[in-house]
Amino acid sequence: MNTYEQRTARAALDAARPAVARLDSSRGPEDLAADLIETWGAIESALRSLVGSTVLTGQPLIREARQRQAINFDQANTLAEFQAVHDRLQDTSYRPQEADISSARSAFLKLDTALMGDVAPAARPTPRDAVPTVVETAAPVEVSASSGRSMPSWAILGAVVVAAVILIGGGYLIFGRRTADSLQQGIDAYGRGQREVAVSAFGRAARENPKSALPHVYLGRMAREVGNFTLANQELQLALQADPNNATALREMGANLLTQGNFELARRFYVRAVQADPTDKNSQGYLGCTLMRLGRTTEATNFLTRAGPGAWSNCTPAQTPTGQAAANLPPLS
Repeated sequence: MNTYEQRTARAALDAARPAVARLDSSRGPEDLAADLIETWGAIESALRSLVGSTVLTGQPLIREARQRQAINFDQANTLAEFQAVHDRLQDTSYRPQEADISSARSAFLKLDTALMGDVAPAARPTPRDAVPTVVETAAPVEVSASSGRSMPSWAILGAVVVAAVILIGGGYLIFGRRTADSLQQGIDAYGRGQREVAVSAFGRAARENPKSALPHVYLGRMAREVGNFTLANQELQLALQADPNNATALREMGANLLTQGNFELARRFYVRAVQADPTDKNSQGYLGCTLMRLGRTTEATNFLTRAGPGAWSNCTPAQTPTGQAAANLPPLS
């Protein structure tokens, strides 16, 4: 495991520390389930960083990390136990137990230990192996005045500024435009129904700009549209790790949970989406729809009225909006 992989894995794991700190059986089952899911998502992200994969999940991911000796046998078993807890949480009727909390804490701590243990300071040489330090003394250099006219300091400063502008502008043209082009290629291919081309372009855009949430948002939507909710959840977690306050990513996570019937968790993400972008009619409308499903009719009506007419208008307490209807992304400017 090289230093870059380790730093990336640690950053992914650190993102879950607040969720791990909140794990307590006294909290409500929905809140507890949300924190357990968030913790497992961070662990998977860390493992993917260690093995250099963006597609492996669950048991195959743990096996790959074990085969690469990124984790030991005991750590792999502990992670597998928590992965089983995550699988059980996909059933919205399941209520987390104290043992699930212990499994999550243990898995987090053991992976944390694996990342810490991988860093070993360089061994200091023993007296027998020590190599004497050789200090070279440079001969004095005579400095003679230049016979030509020296460049004024303001001209030197101006040249430095111009060079910096050229470097920054060139970097943007090379890397910023390339990322934007990859994302736009993915959006265009997605609009034409060329799913494989779109997946390739979005994956490339995510690699070119790891801090961009949108490539993962689109990959999450595409996974949800074919019923792969696990992959959709993973991509949306990556989107929120890249940009935790991205309103579109928050709304898409809400849509993914709403489609599966996990109304309480969906409500929480829709609330965060509305807070991130109070002008987003989609978030307001489907928050109202989610509240309607939870029986909170007065609040639901308030948000549905704020959103105005839209695909969410047909939501009633007896209906669950379809995944396709809940999926609409706003036009990209």
